[in-house]
Amino acid sequence: MSTHVRKPDWLKVKFPAGENYARIDRYHRVNGLNSVCRSAACPNQGECWSKGTATFMILGTTCSRHCRFCNVDSGQLLPPDPAEPAKVATAIAELKLKHAVITTVTRDDLPDGGAGHFVDLIREIRKRSDCRIELLISDLQGNWEALDAIIAEKPDILGHNVETVPRLYADVRPEADYRRTLQLLAEVRKRQPEVITKSGLMLGLGETEAEVLQVMSDLRDHGCQLLTLGQYLAPTRDHAPVQRYVEPREFTAYAEKGQALGFEHVESGPLVRSSYHAEEQLDACRSDQHG
Repeated sequence: MSTHVRKPDWLKVKFPAGENYARIDRYHRVNGLNSVCRSAACPNQGECWSKGTATFMILGTTCSRHCRFCNVDSGQLLPPDPAEPAKVATAIAELKLKHAVITTVTRDDLPDGGAGHFVDLIREIRKRSDCRIELLISDLQGNWEALDAIIAEKPDILGHNVETVPRLYADVRPEADYRRTLQLLAEVRKRQPEVITKSGLMLGLGETEAEVLQVMSDLRDHGCQLLTLGQYLAPTRDHAPVQRYVEPREFTAYAEKGQALGFEHVESGPLVRSSYHAEEQLDACRSDQHG
């Protein structure tokens, strides 16, 4: 299936609008902040911003890897901006966010993969706000000392996406390693068990149901607590093509199977992305833990 095939009706979204959307959009533009919502062409940008929720992308707008599903540019990598942690933390405070999601381009060029930048950012946020902090990080090339530095700051959620099934890694995620992704989640649970672990999987790249269920089982075996499942949408014709549009009922079935496997919360639907309903996911997880 190619990217020009007509999308089903369930993937149609409303045009972004509303006071909060305009306010957050304006703030990003005026202050030169990077939003993964825009750079990754997220279909939920309108809904999330209209609700007053925003996701920030740090460490630049170009990535050191070349995943075939991703809309983030690859190219010249600039040094980290030392002013960025304070700038993002100030934005979170001024926008009065209750739950901030911070993600990053992969920075294999940096010795710590950008971990120190995350540490600085968490500290700057906590100087200004009691906002809950969710991180979506790279695999740090398996540098567990760098991981230790991040989780020592005890973010509320540490996310790292498995993205797809291992059979498809060579084609769509060639510079990543499936086992390393699983190991990172396991290391978080072992080293800082109070930090909630989260991962995400895109469907529609050519995976089978059995493969998806195996990945879900692998994630649980490695301590993953929260899971997101969403439809892959090719950003352009140059990206990996959509092989199939997964029906909403299938996403519902995966959510039920995920709950049976022991995930504390599964957010599963065609338009779901890593940060979609992020605050609600954390609330559900903590409710389960204390219920």
